Amino acid sequence: MAETSVDTARPTLDTVAVAAGDPDREQPWADLGLKDDEYQRIREILGRRPTSSELAMYSVMWSEHCSYKSSKVHLKQFGELAQETPRGRMLAGIGENAGVIDVGQGYAVTFKVESHNHPSYVEPYQGAATGVGGIVRDILAMGARPVAVVDPLRFGPLDADDTHRVLPGIVAGVGGYGNCLGLPNVGGEAVFDETYVGNPLVNAGCIGVLRHEDLHLAKASGAGNHVILYGARTGGDGIGGVSVLASETFDADGPAKRPSVQVGDPFMEKLLIECTLELFKAGVVAGIQDLGGAGLSCATSELASAGDGGMRCELDKVPLRDSTLAPEEILMSESQERMMAVVEPADLEAFMAVCEKWDVEAVVIGEVTETGRLEITWHGEVVVDVPPRTVAHDGPVYNRPFARPDWQDALQADGAETLPRPQTGDELRETLLRLLASPNLCDKSWITDQYDRYVQGNTVLAQPSDSGMVRIDEETDLGVAIATDCNGRFAKLDPYAGAQLALAESYRNVATGGATPLAVSDCLNFGSPEDPAVMWQFAEACRGLKDGCAELGIPVTGGNVSLYNQTGETPILPTPVVAVLGVIDDVTSRTPTGFQAAGDRIMLLGETREELSGSEWAHVVHGHLGGLPPKADLAAEQRLARALADAAGVVTGAHDLSDGGLAQALAESCLRNGVGATVELPGDDAFVDLFSESAARAVVTVAAERLPELEEIVSRAGVQAITIGTTGGDALEVASAFSIPVAELRDAWTATLPAALDA
Repeated sequence: MAETSVDTARPTLDTVAVAAGDPDREQPWADLGLKDDEYQRIREILGRRPTSSELAMYSVMWSEHCSYKSSKVHLKQFGELAQETPRGRMLAGIGENAGVIDVGQGYAVTFKVESHNHPSYVEPYQGAATGVGGIVRDILAMGARPVAVVDPLRFGPLDADDTHRVLPGIVAGVGGYGNCLGLPNVGGEAVFDETYVGNPLVNAGCIGVLRHEDLHLAKASGAGNHVILYGARTGGDGIGGVSVLASETFDADGPAKRPSVQVGDPFMEKLLIECTLELFKAGVVAGIQDLGGAGLSCATSELASAGDGGMRCELDKVPLRDSTLAPEEILMSESQERMMAVVEPADLEAFMAVCEKWDVEAVVIGEVTETGRLEITWHGEVVVDVPPRTVAHDGPVYNRPFARPDWQDALQADGAETLPRPQTGDELRETLLRLLASPNLCDKSWITDQYDRYVQGNTVLAQPSDSGMVRIDEETDLGVAIATDCNGRFAKLDPYAGAQLALAESYRNVATGGATPLAVSDCLNFGSPEDPAVMWQFAEACRGLKDGCAELGIPVTGGNVSLYNQTGETPILPTPVVAVLGVIDDVTSRTPTGFQAAGDRIMLLGETREELSGSEWAHVVHGHLGGLPPKADLAAEQRLARALADAAGVVTGAHDLSDGGLAQALAESCLRNGVGATVELPGDDAFVDLFSESAARAVVTVAAERLPELEEIVSRAGVQAITIGTTGGDALEVASAFSIPVAELRDAWTATLPAALDA
């Protein structure tokens, strides 16, 4: 396959020999994001100054985004969790490209959520698109076929100029890339808050399916094995991209550095997916790694350090789109749609034949060695000679100072109890309509209609259902479900409880569809780690998530940390997004969201308390944030999930209670199929009954003749339950309070995003 000719007349090539003889040359380590002590440590490791290529590798691999240097000390506690899921053992976990769990029948599922926040602010379309592309390749690298994506998103206020700049491009990027790949987008969120102005959060997740025997890991073993780079050519796009962008606070006027954001080609990625899956099937791949953040610097150093420890590569053999790129630029480039494979010599011809079949360019650029060194040459000159583990795994680890902020006590003392509340039926009615039309609770179909949710024909549930669900075996109807959630306001009020509430909501959403929750991935989005208050939030959220997973008996399989999400001195709300994956043996027994038909009984499951601080009501009506969030009762969540799983096939519909409380859940349930309801509130305070955001609750419907059966199921699970009404009619009737026609609910719910974004 043809190579691009490269300009070899560079007079100042910085080789290892030159570096050894020129120890005092000034180097731009600070411009590359390194601290003085980090640069000195690199010199100590090498026993000399680094070459410019080595400096490039260390700078991107030791960046916050790639090395987790500020978060490692807190993330290690997730490794203390049991490696068993409620279904079986975890096949791969933290440290791999993505976690892999056994779901039965010889199948395994791999899933992960990652961030592409900062690139999506700089260039919304390509930033979001390549975020999808990157997470898909992580899943592919485990040996799995990607089958679905999800997209948790956060934006500034809906009326902010910044939101109007970034939101359309981000949504188009997520949809455009995923649609071109033929992957259904089955879940996610779109949340609006003023702290995300200038710092939108673009988290992307992917699910992949594989047989147990198809699992592949990222390692380069076997001296003499070939190292092959295949996929798209390497260009100047993405040089210092996410690895640098995501490792620095944005100034109030924008990012201080604007390196080139990666440019995606989803059609190339589709070829890459099919080519790679055929390579796996042919048995010609001994090790594999995708090229994402930090590009070749990451792929070469991680493969070498996870294998036998040695690799030699010829950088001038890398196919280029830009012949003017210097060696260090090639090593830093984050050009998309590239993979690196380790292949035994006997399999080389077969490997290349598969790549040629799919029109995917592939070049042998090196081999595995036993030297324990990563050596990279440029036209025969050695430009990199490093211990690979020092690049990939043994970077700096910071115990950042953290402390509960001085303002936390005052924030928690300022609860919502004293805020003026609606008293009359008319006021309750007006409040429900106002919340239903608010940006966080309104219909998101302006966004989700840009995504293909049903391509491949295996989507069972998708937005606006509580969770996404896909069938993974067409003969047995085995399926998996996924939900992603986080309420950043709760996390600000109490980051420990907020992380557990995010976990609880995702766990509950998976259960409402009839699936059994199995495992967790996370995407932890926070402000600057150099702020002790932010680091306290981060530490508390990690501790809360770990303790919550331990109580629920499910592992954290992996995830992502995104720090420096702040503009000037203003950090985002702490946003620990939690993804929960569940399994269902027969997707035909899944529970749909919402009211399905007239005449069903409506049952409220779980206990309602007066918990309004941090609620959508306090936020929308009063612009208030203060007090303590709802109680995170994980034992109650387990009981509720058990009841919902046992009731699958008995109940006709289910919907969790979260943002907006019972009022929002009833309205959305009516809107799903245009079926009204008549409800009698169970308590003596209609406002609390309707708008409290107590956790561990759900609304379910059941045919009248099966009500005793459902009552027995929830009683056996130990879940408090009360029948509150009946479905039917063309209005939501709340006895002794108000009546709202379903058509009026729909008008309020659907108008908000089109009115704001179609202008």
